[in-house]
Amino acid sequence: MNDALLLRATDICKSFDGVHALRGASFELRSGEVHALVGENGAGKSTLIRIITGAVVADSGEIELGGKLITHSSPRLAKSLGIAAIYQQPALFPELNVVENLALGLEQASLWSRIDWGARRRRANELLAQIGGSIDPDALACELSMPQQQMLEIARAIGADARVLIMDEPTASLSDEDAQNLFKLVRRLRSRGVGVIYISHRLDELPAIADRVTVLRDGCTIDTRPMNEVTREELIRLMVGRELSAIFPKRPVELGETALELRGVGCSSSGVADVNLSVRKGEIVGLAGLVGAGRTELAKTIFGLTPADQGEIMVGGVRASIKNPSDAIRRGIAYLPEDRRSHGVIEELPISANITLASLAWERRHVRQTSVCRGGSDAGIVDRDKLKFVGHAWSMDFRREREIAREYVRRFEIKTPALFSPVSTLSGGNQQKVALSRWLATRPSVLILDEPTQGIDVGAKSEIHELMIEMAEQGAAILMISSELPEVLGMSDRIAVMRGGRIRAVLNRDEATQQRVLALALGQGI
Repeated sequence: MNDALLLRATDICKSFDGVHALRGASFELRSGEVHALVGENGAGKSTLIRIITGAVVADSGEIELGGKLITHSSPRLAKSLGIAAIYQQPALFPELNVVENLALGLEQASLWSRIDWGARRRRANELLAQIGGSIDPDALACELSMPQQQMLEIARAIGADARVLIMDEPTASLSDEDAQNLFKLVRRLRSRGVGVIYISHRLDELPAIADRVTVLRDGCTIDTRPMNEVTREELIRLMVGRELSAIFPKRPVELGETALELRGVGCSSSGVADVNLSVRKGEIVGLAGLVGAGRTELAKTIFGLTPADQGEIMVGGVRASIKNPSDAIRRGIAYLPEDRRSHGVIEELPISANITLASLAWERRHVRQTSVCRGGSDAGIVDRDKLKFVGHAWSMDFRREREIAREYVRRFEIKTPALFSPVSTLSGGNQQKVALSRWLATRPSVLILDEPTQGIDVGAKSEIHELMIEMAEQGAAILMISSELPEVLGMSDRIAVMRGGRIRAVLNRDEATQQRVLALALGQGI
């Protein structure tokens, strides 16, 4: 690591509508350093990054790059100075190919400039060779996997001669193997003198990649330490301001009757086959497996997004014909999808509308036609490509909407200045609470949670886990999908391990270990 100071942010303050996002936060980055930036959702990480990249103007404080003060920053200026950011959702044009995406990010051409396609392709091949990835230059961006999309963004940053590279939750949706490949690429960038600001909620991965770590809490810089001098437990204490003795607050719950039973369930279009599984009232069953094992596909089959064409689904002991999400909701099944931003919440709509999206649409079937109606048969599942469909209404009962929303904002302690604030203004953890509130408002007997704590901090994780326990104590049957083995082991009464679209084994809580679950997921010891 080079000791030369590359970037310095000093006493940065920023408020939004009277809410203090940053209160004198400071941060330093050296050349050839990977500097982790951690904190709970709402701690101010995103705001600080947006100020560094010029997307937001600070109320006070200073930003220096290479010893020179930056004034009147903007995204264009930040980019020209060598500051690049790679976010959780890559900013690519899905219908353009790899060469075109690289060119749009790097070329400075006028409207009437002639395109040198040969030069474009040569430049793209050079950049792809530097990142060491086997990416087809002619592939459309929408055809690339998430790791490939991230590598493409890194190639674009290299082509722009980035000196400061900001990586926001880069491994949130990656497998362990893909994450290790990403780390190798980051180390190569570090060896070339690039300074990397690395934001991650996965504290266990930081020792493998970071040189130093800075903790933000409530908009303030709490501490900066060498990574090899701080433990995970210390980081958690610094982040939340208290000892966090139980991230997984599992309590014994008296189990009731079988709420959901799958008998030889399969869906040929999604690769799910011959699944036998049951979940009792008050029980949390964890669904473990590697990426591509079929866990999300099974959840979509149960919820009717990809209906089963084999076997039987029993709900409350009665055979249920589930051909679409409306059938599932009618049977008391709720599904919180994995992709919060694309299918969990509508960021442009207010919190109140998001929370009541599924419950008010459901009430429509039981009251007068002039009562309430939003969306259609699948109103609870959000598809950002169909936003024009959500919002169709004959007549809205806004008083009822406010009552329901206020109840869940209070119950889940959702941090927001107003019920009508857009969901986009909330932190990731609070967005997840809004998405969860939507389905609890339908009063489900079966709740399917797909990666319920992905991309949120340890404090918010603990809160979500506590909510899950409370739901189980109230009699809900919960099927939880998680790629984090500690979460599966810590929260589940039983663990079903999937591989190749089938359940390979079901383990009781007291017989499950990380080694055993992983061995089963890999096809060993079956």
